[in-house]
Amino acid sequence: MRKRVVLSNTNALEVEGLQDLSKNMVGDKQYIGKVLGLQGQTVDGLRAVEAFKAQQGWGLFRRPGVLVREETVRIGERLNTFKTNGVPRLVLDGNRGAGKSLMLLSSMAMAFVKGWIVVNFPEAQELTNAVTEYTPIPDTPLYSQNAYVATLLAAIAKANSTILDKLEISQKHPNVPIPLQSNITLSRLCELGARDPEIAWPIFEAFWSEITASGRPPILMALDGLQYIMTESEYHDANFKKIHAHDFAIIQHFVSYLSGKKSLPNGGAILAATSRSHAPKSKSVELALQQALERQDGGLFTEKDPWEKTYDARAEMALASVEVLKLGGLSKDEARGLMEYWAQSGVLRQRVDERTVAEKWALAGNGIVGEIERGALRTRI
Repeated sequence: MRKRVVLSNTNALEVEGLQDLSKNMVGDKQYIGKVLGLQGQTVDGLRAVEAFKAQQGWGLFRRPGVLVREETVRIGERLNTFKTNGVPRLVLDGNRGAGKSLMLLSSMAMAFVKGWIVVNFPEAQELTNAVTEYTPIPDTPLYSQNAYVATLLAAIAKANSTILDKLEISQKHPNVPIPLQSNITLSRLCELGARDPEIAWPIFEAFWSEITASGRPPILMALDGLQYIMTESEYHDANFKKIHAHDFAIIQHFVSYLSGKKSLPNGGAILAATSRSHAPKSKSVELALQQALERQDGGLFTEKDPWEKTYDARAEMALASVEVLKLGGLSKDEARGLMEYWAQSGVLRQRVDERTVAEKWALAGNGIVGEIERGALRTRI
């Protein structure tokens, strides 16, 4: 029940003239300030990778739609130009309610319509807060979370079925402890790992080797709650010492691509979003993100506090070369487009004019989207 999300409300009005997000719209500036609907296949993929969150208010509307912000177009442009500008390794940051998780969802929606393979870690805290089983991987310093990886493989297979059903394995995988047919599809390969958690990690390694082989589609890998994987976890080793998050194989896999240590041969994008609600405090993450913003702006470079003892060297190395996209409030044009969509859906029962938009925008801390929703849709006077 904690993850139950209602994506449709038959009592809401159907918005006339609502355009659906398509491949040609990705990165197009003319759609800034407009809400675009999501096609059924895209919705199914997003639901499978758990991109929708229960607190985002999807049950108020007839069907899901996303607001195209200026930052949405910037990400879309990076997705379109990865061949010339390189694979984006991007961290989304911003105040609570600024729309970081929704921006991740919009990015995944764009990847789905472009025909990419999408891999999503919807709640990073589930990897580090000691709620899933773990076991040491023989002959390595890493730990495997077999039950989580099995669930992840099932989500990947379901979300990307239209692509994976057409791809067959092209390599030998001696580390997989079960025999594999030579013509098995990648979707079926994921299902084998999802069915038996004991072999989930070797299956995931084989699957990743296949989708990064020559001629495969680009990959979008996303994670929500970055701070959780940049510090020690709540798990303990045999000596009852806390295990660092980077010592878990699936986390190390993501971090190696986010840091740039490994690259995606066929292109794609690596996205991570911070959490500003209840994530653990990390001096290293805050410093790394601040330094990344200063590096992008060409300003002064903030140095470490020489008296601070809680810095995490592994987190600093992982975030040393990432890009940071700082999400602020919506512009007034974007806020108006969103409020007009709410009014057309029948959930905002007041006139949407310049005065109303300016009032809601100002009361929401200069356009913080979560506060606009709270003030316009969830507050009753």
